Amino acid sequence: MDDALLARVEKQAWFHKYPRGWPFLLFILTSIGTVVSVIAIESAEAQRRQLELDRNVTEIAAGLQRRTAENMVLLRAASALFGSNRNVTKSDFNEFAQGLHANGDLHGSLGIGWAPRLDTTAVPQFEAATRSREQSNFLVFPRPAPTQAMVVPIAYLEPLTSANRLAIGYDMYSEPVRREAMDSAIRRGQPVASGKVLLIQDEDAEGTSGFLIYMPVFRSENGGRVVAGFVYSPFRADEFVASAAELFHNRQVEIALYDQITAPEHLLAWRQLPGQNSLLMQRRIQIGDRNWILRVGLKRDQMLSPLSRATLVFGTIIALLAMFLGRLITKRAAEDRQVLEWLTRQAAIRNSLTRELNHRVKNTLANVLSIVSLTRRRSADIDDFSESLTARVRALSATHDLLSQSNWSHAPIGDVIRSELAPYMEGNESHVEIDGPTVSLAPNDALSLGLAIHELATNAAKYGALSSGEGQITVTCRLLSPVLAEVYWRERGGPPVTQPQKRGFGRDLIEKIVAGELKSEVDLRFEPDGVECRLHVPVRTLGEFALRRNNR
Repeated sequence: MDDALLARVEKQAWFHKYPRGWPFLLFILTSIGTVVSVIAIESAEAQRRQLELDRNVTEIAAGLQRRTAENMVLLRAASALFGSNRNVTKSDFNEFAQGLHANGDLHGSLGIGWAPRLDTTAVPQFEAATRSREQSNFLVFPRPAPTQAMVVPIAYLEPLTSANRLAIGYDMYSEPVRREAMDSAIRRGQPVASGKVLLIQDEDAEGTSGFLIYMPVFRSENGGRVVAGFVYSPFRADEFVASAAELFHNRQVEIALYDQITAPEHLLAWRQLPGQNSLLMQRRIQIGDRNWILRVGLKRDQMLSPLSRATLVFGTIIALLAMFLGRLITKRAAEDRQVLEWLTRQAAIRNSLTRELNHRVKNTLANVLSIVSLTRRRSADIDDFSESLTARVRALSATHDLLSQSNWSHAPIGDVIRSELAPYMEGNESHVEIDGPTVSLAPNDALSLGLAIHELATNAAKYGALSSGEGQITVTCRLLSPVLAEVYWRERGGPPVTQPQKRGFGRDLIEKIVAGELKSEVDLRFEPDGVECRLHVPVRTLGEFALRRNNR
């Protein structure tokens, strides 16, 4: 066998132990690599989305503050108008408001209005003056309570839409949230946003939230400053957020705006989008000197990003391919291993055959010498000697001839014994007796039995019954069971037998090799009258012979 092939197959022998485990291990390792890659991609994607969300929050906060700043600029301008002019009529204010909103952009508000700050006792006089000049149906509502010292009714509100008309005359100072914002604006002297309120324009629309931004109007009187009233802008929170959305890049985000704390009752606006938020971020912003909380959610339609899905698909394909290739490799390795084992068995058989051949050659030469000596003593002349010697030498190949004749399918047990003892039998000589039923043996069993008989006969020819003219050998066969036969060898009439001091190769061959092949113990005894040996030989059917031959 080629040494390089042996070395290669030996290196691959470890595949043979786990023919299915290694392909599965390759699949697991490749799958783990794919999962790790997907996790890394998703981690990077999460960081990218986190940065994107942070940028969105910054843009949205900036957009909301910008819209607020734009409205505050308008309120400051209106405050300057009313602070410098005590007699601003409705038409004057209308013209002023149209100038501020010349392009029709209200910057997210419902408009701009004016509300004077009055003592409660001055309400009837103010109502009468307003009805006589501009609004015939003007009425302050709700009516001031007897304990109320101050009112801030809405006098002007532009543009004067149908919804804004509903707010004309409303006393904003009567409502606690608005009153708190106006008082704060007076203290600070700058625009201040109110908390969450329900606008008068939206009293019939449930669930609509709004807020207002107040700018106090100061006038100089008697060497001091007094609050003449407020210019203000009302806002629907949802419309305010929608207006601010025009100022930031990503509009596919969910926005929730809370007044001071994140509680349902403080929710100003919620621009909701379908799906679940994968990331949420909130930030405090200041609108009109009031703290709001902006919460922004980033939507994600799918669990995995496109790159992760592609990696998962191709990783799975590669894992299956690796498992398939691993299976092919292990299958090839297993086949190579089988070839190696077959060649190893053949080499072992060859070595055994070589040893057996050497041993048999020696035994054959000893047998030839014994046959020559025995034939010489019993021959009357040279012709008789030559004829007997030729016949006995030819008998040495009888066992192999028996198997060759049956195409190595079976051999009768009696024929095997006779073929091995043929060199020591002449015509009707009675020094060898064979008795027993006809039993067919498998080829290996026949060879093993023939080998044992050959060794016993050789020993008998050298030292036992066949070494003298008076010796006698009896070979008896009998069936112990349908699957087991016994062969009994007995020698008598030869030289006295003593127990050998050393174990020879023939004895080892009988007691170990032959016994191992026949799968039974050999009872070999060196009795003083002669050697006795009992062999148990398995009996098999012809079908079993063929199966054993095919397996080999």
